[in-house]
Amino acid sequence: MFNIPNLMTAANLLCGIFAVILALAGRIDLAPFAVFIGLFFDFLDGFVARKLGVSGELGKQLDSLADMITFGLAPGVIMMVVLVTSIYMDSYVFAESFPTHVHQELLIWVNALFYGVPNDMDASIKYLPLAALFIPFMSMFRLAKFNIDTRQSLSFIGVPTPMNTLFFMFFPLIQAQKFDSWKNTDGLYQMLFNPYFIVGLIVIMSILLISELPLFALKFKDFKWKGNEIRYSFLISSLAFILVFLVWSIPIIVFLYLILSVVDNRILKKEYHEI
Repeated sequence: MFNIPNLMTAANLLCGIFAVILALAGRIDLAPFAVFIGLFFDFLDGFVARKLGVSGELGKQLDSLADMITFGLAPGVIMMVVLVTSIYMDSYVFAESFPTHVHQELLIWVNALFYGVPNDMDASIKYLPLAALFIPFMSMFRLAKFNIDTRQSLSFIGVPTPMNTLFFMFFPLIQAQKFDSWKNTDGLYQMLFNPYFIVGLIVIMSILLISELPLFALKFKDFKWKGNEIRYSFLISSLAFILVFLVWSIPIIVFLYLILSVVDNRILKKEYHEI
């Protein structure tokens, strides 16, 4: 039970819990990094399990339970806080630091939502941040479907929860980065942090979790180029994007993953079968 891969899975779980705690404390500038560490352990536990030959049903179930926290609950809570911050972006809240700013906004939202304390926002919009909980809601079905779907042993059908989570980590990171210049920022940022636009993305990406979209998996049986072309192409391109675009590379990497999956399934595999 307590083998190395399962302990790595447990580390993934703890990272997700810590990310939730950070988000609820207003530290959405740090919460994504806890998620990234969890993502590392999630990749490593499966790889180590295959190398040690200890893959089994217990590890599979533990992995899904951990993923539900790190890649289901954590991104949902983080995006809930992002929505709160987006709604109150131009309000009367002022603070010297981004975490203090977010913490004050969370208090205003909690007081309005649960205690009926009036503020200068439309009463109906106070419920909007709860839409972020659609992420863990759909993630639960995604993970359950994955566990019983025999078609997903070497690839994915539907966007995997880690990739969905990676996409949404862009928002808290860029929000923290642009904290000092919201009022003077350009239209792109105003559009990105329009709360209704964010909710729309949450709905679309969450539905893709349970879609029938075929996607490749970053599962290496060996490190040879042959048979892993699409995986190496993705990893090399992702590294280049990170070095050039930094935080902006996150959505680019996710879209690259979707595009390469289409290429892999519609073109490369078609050519392979024709040969």
